[in-house]
Amino acid sequence: MTKTEKVNFVIKTLKDFYPEIPIPLDHKDPYTLLIAVLLSAQCTDVRVNKITPLLFAKADNPYDMVKLTVEEIKAIIRPCGLSPMKSKGIYGLSKIIIESHNGEVPQSFSALEALPAVGHKTASVVMAQAFGVPAFPVDTHIHRLMYRWNLTNGKNVVQTEKDAKRLFPEALWNDLHLQIIWYGREYSPARGWNLDADVITKTIGRQSVIDAYYK
Repeated sequence: MTKTEKVNFVIKTLKDFYPEIPIPLDHKDPYTLLIAVLLSAQCTDVRVNKITPLLFAKADNPYDMVKLTVEEIKAIIRPCGLSPMKSKGIYGLSKIIIESHNGEVPQSFSALEALPAVGHKTASVVMAQAFGVPAFPVDTHIHRLMYRWNLTNGKNVVQTEKDAKRLFPEALWNDLHLQIIWYGREYSPARGWNLDADVITKTIGRQSVIDAYYK
């Protein structure tokens, strides 16, 4: 298969598997999405979705969030891990959103990435899912699968994102990054992997990855 044929196979297969694409993190607006994505760092989406209702019951907007102390936020989000850093980030970004953005989550990569505890991946998720701006946030699943599929060299997530954006049509980025995440979780996980069920890797995968699986 040529690289173009591989890309087309990935697009078609993911569309067949996920014609409707669920959003992993529960939220109701850009602000609650931003907080949920921030909490998801080194934490499962399932756990985040259990914690955010507790937090949002007290504060689901920046004005109410800054009425809480950092310690109060930390106590609620502790099960998500990294709570000292995340609680300071949530309080700090809420304050900046009020003071510099009229209480609204900014709609640009640069403004989002200037917020405390918000990196490029978090900004990309918010831009894609809240505002519909084409982006290709790369998480561990996408990084792993792009390498397994021989569509990137796998050196780092920055290179993986560049390769994904170069290979896939921009109009599909927002759907594809979610479809790949779901596929990675269900059919091509890091552990407990069944290659026979992983039709994409089995068809177009890097030979060294396939050989290593059967050893």
